Amino acid sequence: MGIPIIATSLILLQMSCVIVVIAYLVSRSRYFAEVLEGRPSIKTQFVLTLVFGIVSIYGTVSGVEVLGAIINVRDLGPMVAGLTCGPFVGIGAGLIGAAHRMTLGGFTMVSCSLATVLAGLLGGLIWLFAGKKFVGLKIAVLFAIGMEGLHMLLALLICRPLSDAIKVVENATIPMMFANALGMFIFAFIIVNLENERKVQLERDNLVREMERKNTELAIAAEIQRSFLPDTIQPVKGFDIAAKSVMAKEVGGDFFDVIPFEVMRLKKGRIGILIADVSGKGIPAALFMALSRIVIRVNALWHPDPADAIRDANNIIAGDSRAGMFVTAFYGIIDEEKRTLTYVNAGHNPPMIFHAHDGGMDELKATGIVLGAMEDAAFTSESIRIGVGDTVVLYTDGVTEATNGANEMFGEERLKSVVAENTGKTSADILSAILDAITAFARGQPQADDITLMVIRGV
Repeated sequence: MGIPIIATSLILLQMSCVIVVIAYLVSRSRYFAEVLEGRPSIKTQFVLTLVFGIVSIYGTVSGVEVLGAIINVRDLGPMVAGLTCGPFVGIGAGLIGAAHRMTLGGFTMVSCSLATVLAGLLGGLIWLFAGKKFVGLKIAVLFAIGMEGLHMLLALLICRPLSDAIKVVENATIPMMFANALGMFIFAFIIVNLENERKVQLERDNLVREMERKNTELAIAAEIQRSFLPDTIQPVKGFDIAAKSVMAKEVGGDFFDVIPFEVMRLKKGRIGILIADVSGKGIPAALFMALSRIVIRVNALWHPDPADAIRDANNIIAGDSRAGMFVTAFYGIIDEEKRTLTYVNAGHNPPMIFHAHDGGMDELKATGIVLGAMEDAAFTSESIRIGVGDTVVLYTDGVTEATNGANEMFGEERLKSVVAENTGKTSADILSAILDAITAFARGQPQADDITLMVIRGV
């Protein structure tokens, strides 16, 4: 009487688990890594042929004898070899397992040996048909079940007497299908997870490389943008000027400029000052900033009247602004002899002028709309006098809109208070005092917007 099906299945399950442990170790080896990369060397194929051949032999020697037939998972090794490494490794492993089976004799010797070789061959053909890739869990399991069905069919066709072959098939079919299918399922699961791990690792490596590339590009862009800002501000007789930009990101949309006129037809003793803020942040704002700075500077060097310079600059910027971006700008010309600032405020935050003689403060209101909003917009120039001790503070909205943890904004009143407390100091000291006050106010809150300041004092 044969061993009950359940008991046989448990024994075969134990065998399959051992084989899967071996397969797991093989799948983590450098040899199998070459297989997954699609470039197995001759040495690797030879080594894997021996490994899966030994697995096939183990599947035989650990089998269970039923009515003179050995119920086993011999075919699992060649099947796995074929499905993962191709027909040469599959057939090689199958021949090793078949040769060992032939030495054991028995009336199922030929059918079992033939089935083992076919397992490797068919697995390899499936691998080729799938484009030299593992076919996945579902197809692998179905192949294992179908292969054991073919194994049983070969036993019925070849083994004699037929009555004994029928008894063997009746007792062996379900356990062998179950054990081989389960073993294949676990192995396929290992392979799929390994492929997913490699895919995730590849994506991670690509992401890291892409981030490194972008960080490098951002660093270059930041360096280029810093080069746009004046390293030093040339001395202007009767005036003390300091300016600084602090970007919220690597690059931004704020900028300032000090434009010398000696090389152009504007007379000496004059200097242009500019502060601007492009809508948006990051790379788009930085690109628009570069365009706007060049356009304004070129027109400033050509036109003696700030209104004319800004009008022509606006027409160019508006014509090129297809992304709906715009720039607020305050541009003016300081005249050393007259001690005046003739300016255009194109929708920018109104600069503040603090008067030394009476302690009063005025704002330089807008004299036109933002640049880039529409062509042929009207702009007018206004003039103010900057006396000795007077202080003009130009700033972008990153100053007044800096927030703390309570979501409170720094605001214009705090800015006025800081300037009023430091009016007797140099422009650089006033600028530092404002930045220090913003940092203290924010209490570690991340900077949300670019900050640009320019301080002009009459001396």
